[in-house]
Amino acid sequence: MDADEVKRRDRLGSMIAFARRTVPDLRRNAETVEPISPHGPRSRLPALLNPLRWTRVPLLPAAGTQNRVLTRLLRSIGLFVLLPTAVIGIYLFFIAADQYVVEARFAVRGEVEPMGNVALGEFSSLIQKNNSQDSYIVQEYIQSQPMLESAQKELDVVRMFTRDEADFWTRYSGDKPIEDLLKYWRKHVQVHIDLVSGVITMTVQAFTPDDALAISRHVMARAEALINTISSRAQQDMLKHSQADLAASEERMRKAHLALREFRNRWGIIDPAKSAEATMTTLLGLRKDKIKAENDLQVLRGSGLDEKSRSIQTIVASLTATNQQIKQLEDSLTSDGMAIGGRHVSDAILEYEGLMVERTIAEKLNDSATIMLDRARVAANRQHVYLAVFVPPSLPELSTVPMRGHALFVAFFAFLVLWGCSSLLIAGVKDHNM
Repeated sequence: MDADEVKRRDRLGSMIAFARRTVPDLRRNAETVEPISPHGPRSRLPALLNPLRWTRVPLLPAAGTQNRVLTRLLRSIGLFVLLPTAVIGIYLFFIAADQYVVEARFAVRGEVEPMGNVALGEFSSLIQKNNSQDSYIVQEYIQSQPMLESAQKELDVVRMFTRDEADFWTRYSGDKPIEDLLKYWRKHVQVHIDLVSGVITMTVQAFTPDDALAISRHVMARAEALINTISSRAQQDMLKHSQADLAASEERMRKAHLALREFRNRWGIIDPAKSAEATMTTLLGLRKDKIKAENDLQVLRGSGLDEKSRSIQTIVASLTATNQQIKQLEDSLTSDGMAIGGRHVSDAILEYEGLMVERTIAEKLNDSATIMLDRARVAANRQHVYLAVFVPPSLPELSTVPMRGHALFVAFFAFLVLWGCSSLLIAGVKDHNM
């Protein structure tokens, strides 16, 4: 018998011995197992299929606790969403006071009138920019403390804002400082500017129609007075500068005339240029006479007359006198000799020409300043900047503030969003802690 057959017999004997020991144990265990009762506990399969039911609310526990969680959810919505909305609704519909709104629309217009045929060029855009700046000036002035003080002095706006018709939330407390009153004023008197058209829209809110209309008319009157003041100041500045330019030109022209008169008194001549021209004319005539005398003398000498003859002596004397006159006239025009009072006519002509140029410039400037002053006066008689009101304030008949339905819907939506965000945040924190 070989080794393999011995191993096979040993393995088979081990299996038979194990079976002899296991079969009695299996029989004994089978006798102790209780049979499955049809009325016993349910299988785990329905519990496993329960999360897959389509009627189950997401994120809620299984059927056993779903009703309790849904009740808690509705209670949370009612407490944090519906209850605050109901409180705001009670205030809006039963407590909030009616407010009346007066609207006015106007624009700051500028009338550009160039003085004469002067081309404005790039200054036209500058004028338009100034008109836009005037609109912003009006906006800031309406919501400024001087406007509030003026309205308080003439209308007593504190009494208007503390009327019995106002509710506890919108009523102004009269014992507060002027800064708080200014904040309250800016909430009830609002100004908006359309950047495209430049139209200014002003809305005034008050607790009675008459108060809203009175405040609106007062603000419009003060704004128009401000624009008129700005326009008048610009006109006065224009006249002031034109008058100053005219005074300066007149003073320059006066000094030019005084300098010219002093020159004439000092030199003793009216016009050195004309005097020099007359001297040149005389000099030219003397030279002609000299040439004629020299020709006559040459002819007489050629005829054989004695040098001591009366004819030759007369011509020689005349020629000598002519030469002296020519020499004096030439010396008066040049620097080779001395002129009037030891001064040369050329110096006089040079000084005179400078004085004449100064007088001409002064006269031209004076004429131009006079024309500009006349045109400035004509332009000042017209109102260049004015307040054009095309929607005047009118007495309202219905209250438009507060917008109760709109405000209630906004409050409900805001509370709902806040509740949803808070619930998600709390659920995330709990899930993170588990």
